[in-house]
Amino acid sequence: MERHFEEEFEKLKSKILMMGALVEEQIRNALTALIERDEALAQRVIENDHHVNALDVEIDEMSLGALVRYQPVAKDLRFVTTAMKISSELERMSDLSENICERTIELNEEPQLKPYIDIPHMAERARIMVKESLDAFVKMDPVLARKVIQDDDFVDNLTEQLFRELLSFMIENPNTISRAIRLSFISKYIERIADHATNVAELVVYMVEGKIIRHTVPPQEG
Repeated sequence: MERHFEEEFEKLKSKILMMGALVEEQIRNALTALIERDEALAQRVIENDHHVNALDVEIDEMSLGALVRYQPVAKDLRFVTTAMKISSELERMSDLSENICERTIELNEEPQLKPYIDIPHMAERARIMVKESLDAFVKMDPVLARKVIQDDDFVDNLTEQLFRELLSFMIENPNTISRAIRLSFISKYIERIADHATNVAELVVYMVEGKIIRHTVPPQEG
């Protein structure tokens, strides 16, 4: 029975990694579509969301099956429940990539408002956070997971910076409002992707250490 359980674990890991790779591609393609004003690519990202949804359902079914068949306890139980929660976080990231593409298609109806500088930096950091959170899951590495959690501040700070810049556009020229609002939405979508990657990292810490660190305030130094 133990051997079959280990095989089930490995299959779950593989499915999570497959889903994670697809979500990373969704994020990357969504930003390429925005920067290159590529409506066909944006549509492809929107259409590919159903592949992510299908994997989410499959991982849930595999996880529930493992719970019923093997009735794991302690660390093994945390692994299976974490896998289910991670697939849900990944599914939401794909939805946010789809949202980016919907705003991109709308933005393509007007001239580009400004050169894209902050948004690509934010998106690349968020994508790396997704990758590293999944690496932490596979390697059961709480140190890497905590690094991901700390990296979230970088995305949050850029989101605030970009919002202030877009606000100045809207104040100076009302004709820019619709474009600026859509770009603000996109920056918030990216920020939320980073938040979901942070959630994955927090789940990894729980899986490995049995510590729930979500909604906790780190101790102050000094």
